[in-house]
Amino acid sequence: MLISHIAQKMIRESHGNLHDINHFLKVYAYARTIGVSEGLDPAAQTVLEAAALLHDIACPLCREKYGNTDGAYQEKEGAPLAAAFLQDSGLAPEAIDRVVWLVGHHHSPSAGEEPDFRILLEADYLVNADESHYPRAAIESAREHLFRTASGRALLDAIYLQP
Repeated sequence: MLISHIAQKMIRESHGNLHDINHFLKVYAYARTIGVSEGLDPAAQTVLEAAALLHDIACPLCREKYGNTDGAYQEKEGAPLAAAFLQDSGLAPEAIDRVVWLVGHHHSPSAGEEPDFRILLEADYLVNADESHYPRAAIESAREHLFRTASGRALLDAIYLQP
């Protein structure tokens, strides 16, 4: 129920921007799929799913303020926006802190190796590869250097690396 509430609120606050809505819902779907497949505990799964829904919360502000959605701007602006968004969500304070950290680092692959973080990076990459039409060589490189989970690699292979 909590995740559904967060998703509905994010959709409402996207003001009909279909690209943004479709993007965060696809990232959420991949993150959920990978997290469940990798056996995350329920608390970590909830944090992951909330972060997937909120990871690009700063994009509208960044477009307005900077004229683009550069990852560094998203991280800088996204963390405080996510904290405010989740303030009355019912998530435990430590869960909110973790979601905020994930949102504030989702364009920094070297920031950690924790499963929720790696899964968020993988899910976002799976969507970005399609939306930005990444070449096969870039996808193969990401498989080797970015992806850590067996489930994420299996999805990447099935979607993009078929012979």
